[in-house]
Amino acid sequence: MHLVVGLGNPGRKYERNRHNVGFMVIEELVRTHGLPDLKEKFSGVWAKGEVSVSGKRHPIGVLKPQTYMNLSGDSVQPASAFLKVPPANVIVVHDEIDLPWKDVRLKMGGGHAGNNGIRSIIGRLGAEFIRVRVGVGRPPAGWKGEVADWVLHDFDSMERAELPDVVSRAVTAIERVIADGLAPAMNFINTKPKA
Repeated sequence: MHLVVGLGNPGRKYERNRHNVGFMVIEELVRTHGLPDLKEKFSGVWAKGEVSVSGKRHPIGVLKPQTYMNLSGDSVQPASAFLKVPPANVIVVHDEIDLPWKDVRLKMGGGHAGNNGIRSIIGRLGAEFIRVRVGVGRPPAGWKGEVADWVLHDFDSMERAELPDVVSRAVTAIERVIADGLAPAMNFINTKPKA
């Protein structure tokens, strides 16, 4: 079994922020696979069900922590313990400023790169979990404010037009990990197509 976690902040004020792309991916995964409605538990909202990939059914849990980003580990750790999912089978979807907008990459382990949600999960679970990193890019030249302000801003109109494809590719990355394992999924997702 895998536990798929989307990072974000609860509340309408944040729902279209770059920082909430993890929530958007979970919502699409739930919709695509007809998973049950999310219910409150583990300081978050979650569901348990199955995804069908390549003709096989795979059990999963999905979780959107409602703790605010900086305390995500306080939701993820109890959920993984309850479901008996080891850290290596936890898949965390999050925004990544160190990747260009639209890039989707898979990674196992590593540091938090300044993402406080990842920092919190590492503090509660250790670092050896799978990350689906969704590139939101760095602030453009002339940006007035901190990087934190950038990720807490809504996607702009051009990004919103491209967002469904980015979210879909992140869902594909999750499906590949679940169906094929991490190494083959990384080969498929992380390989840039030849120009």
